[in-house]
Amino acid sequence: MKRIVVIGASSSSKSINRKLANYAAKSISFDTEIIDLNLNDFEMPIYSEDLQNSLGIPQKAFDFKREISESDALVLSLAEHNGSYTAAFKNIYDWISVIEADIWCSKPILLLSTSNGVRGGKTVLETAHSRFSRDYKYQIPYFSLPNFNKNFNINEGILDVRLNQDFQAVIIDFENILNEN
Repeated sequence: MKRIVVIGASSSSKSINRKLANYAAKSISFDTEIIDLNLNDFEMPIYSEDLQNSLGIPQKAFDFKREISESDALVLSLAEHNGSYTAAFKNIYDWISVIEADIWCSKPILLLSTSNGVRGGKTVLETAHSRFSRDYKYQIPYFSLPNFNKNFNINEGILDVRLNQDFQAVIIDFENILNEN
């Protein structure tokens, strides 16, 4: 059984990225335990070096990092706010990055994004893929789903045939990486 940590990188209670990340994790063909990390459970002060030096690293950063460390892989779907990471995700990312240099604990990552727009969060996806892939142990498969409300149904999954084919190909790539691990 593979332990998959799912992160919908948004603080919205109705996060479409969280829905997509969970859908992707459930699409993996082998037996999985899915751990859904809600960013709201890891709310911390805004990262600053001064705060880190005066108060130390918050326990919630260590807790988040432990969940990653204890997993076999990550499914991360990024919401896009003004072309970048959400503030909630960026703050957690900043805090866990000071715990150790290997931010994602050398775990296989499936990187996703979606939005209700035609680009599907491609800007943040490209930024994250470029950043996370630098000197990373594994290739990082990635997929962007545009027009979420038009192209996704919670019961049927990805409705557009071509997009679903692309998504399934990315899932296969991710499964191949998991099989090697």
